[in-house]
Amino acid sequence: MNIGFLGLGTMGLPMAANLLAAGHTVRAWNRSPAPAQALHERGGQVVSTPAEAGAGVDVLISMLADDEATRSTVLDMGVLAALRPGAIHVNMATVSVALAVELAALHQARGIDYVAAPVLGRVNVAEAGQLNILAAGSHQALQAVQPLFEVLGQKTWVLGERPEQANAAKLAVNFMIASAIGSMGEAATLAQGHGVAKADFLELVTSTVFAAPVYQGYGKAIAEERFEPAGFKLALGLKDVRLALAAAEQANVSLPLASALRDAHIESLAHGEGHLDWAALSRTAARRAGQV
Repeated sequence: MNIGFLGLGTMGLPMAANLLAAGHTVRAWNRSPAPAQALHERGGQVVSTPAEAGAGVDVLISMLADDEATRSTVLDMGVLAALRPGAIHVNMATVSVALAVELAALHQARGIDYVAAPVLGRVNVAEAGQLNILAAGSHQALQAVQPLFEVLGQKTWVLGERPEQANAAKLAVNFMIASAIGSMGEAATLAQGHGVAKADFLELVTSTVFAAPVYQGYGKAIAEERFEPAGFKLALGLKDVRLALAAAEQANVSLPLASALRDAHIESLAHGEGHLDWAALSRTAARRAGQV
């Protein structure tokens, strides 16, 4: 399949490389040259503008940082105008519900299918082609891109025909991850306040009642205070919590826990921790208790 790819960051580069390895043609654009060069060395085509990446392709995949980067690249830099009618744009980034609704309408007006397909998994999971893909869009478009999803992920979770449904689900998941990190940070601080070693407590809970990947992965990082290099930056966690709150407001859903988590993230940024791994959110509780 002839694929355009926008965004060769931490997640985008291994995803594009896997598509190349599966025999697809990949024409890619990235803001910074080093990742583009890395893909070129694997056999990918590199272009100098986003519009070139979208021109004439069957499927365009975008994996950009946030709403601002997506809007700037897809709309302001001419990508949507370059896509041919009948093409499919698969946006695999975590963006707002509001932007997903807007993009779906703009694509439909030009006869282009728009699919939202944000993913669950860090870079090692992307490299292994084992992502979980949360997808929403027309049945026909989803069927057409499923062979690509089978290269990139272990399972595709179809969540509806409206693209924003996939984004709402991804934001809900990320809200739950933030909640897990926040609760582990506070619980470990409580235990440590009574003389129980933080590492011992977290090993206990992540081996028993919370023996799940999110708790185990972030729990280990919290116990070891291992926050660099960042697998997912704390500042991006704040972005997703804010997007979850905005999506909740649109649906008249109250998320009081998300409000508290937003404030904790802002406190972390005020202490210069935005570049650290999301697990560093646990420092907030320890700092408030005078333990750091």
